[in-house]
Amino acid sequence: MPFAALPDPNMYYERAGAGEPLLFISGTGGDLRVKPNVFDGGLGQAFDLLAFDQRGLGQTDKPDVAYSMAQYADDAAALMDHVGWDSALVVGVSFGGMVAQELVLRHPQKVRRLVLACTSPGGAGGASFPFHEIDHLKGEARARHLMAFSDTRRDEAWAKANPELYEQLVQMSATDPFAGEPGRERGAWRQLEARSHHDTWERLPQIAVPTLIAAGRYDGVALPETQLNLAMQIPGSTLRFFKGGHLFMIQDRTAVPAMIAFLKV
Repeated sequence: MPFAALPDPNMYYERAGAGEPLLFISGTGGDLRVKPNVFDGGLGQAFDLLAFDQRGLGQTDKPDVAYSMAQYADDAAALMDHVGWDSALVVGVSFGGMVAQELVLRHPQKVRRLVLACTSPGGAGGASFPFHEIDHLKGEARARHLMAFSDTRRDEAWAKANPELYEQLVQMSATDPFAGEPGRERGAWRQLEARSHHDTWERLPQIAVPTLIAAGRYDGVALPETQLNLAMQIPGSTLRFFKGGHLFMIQDRTAVPAMIAFLKV
């Protein structure tokens, strides 16, 4: 698979499919080596799909310097230039939705239509869960702490009523097959550090492309009220809630088809 030798950083990406160009920007800790990924779902079958490991993650460079949200957006724009795309449809999920906001604000000509999934504007509009504050939690401890935030239905009572499923979900979330790689922990922290400063709130009214805000009704990471704030702040945007938590795109089978329908208009 290809690397884009950008000025900063050297970026790993994958591209597959046919149709309109679609840039997919992944969430916190995104690594294309982890399967299944976006290429295994409906987006990969409906578009000419481009996805990448963001700086500090996966097989992309992990410089040990402070990162900014503007840099993440500029990285995405530079990758589009690298593959010869003047513009594209854009889907940003969670942290990737924060990057997508910066992308459309800093490079508005590059975005045709925009999907912001389970994300937040920061600032007065509300921030997503402060992952940087629990970076000391690792493995199972982190997975257990986040369970009820990922899906607010999975509270303590639910865990007691569904012990086998609870433990299965904990193990799935706690496992990192690439733990211990050089720079992995450092790059992940640099992403969380940049994320903690995300704030597009005052600039959101500048967004002038059709925008879908997609969210899970039971998301404790990107709260439902924050999605309402996004919808009110982005002119002409559409807000849709789906049955699920932060992983509603997997939990609700209607979610990805709804995104595809919006993007194909």
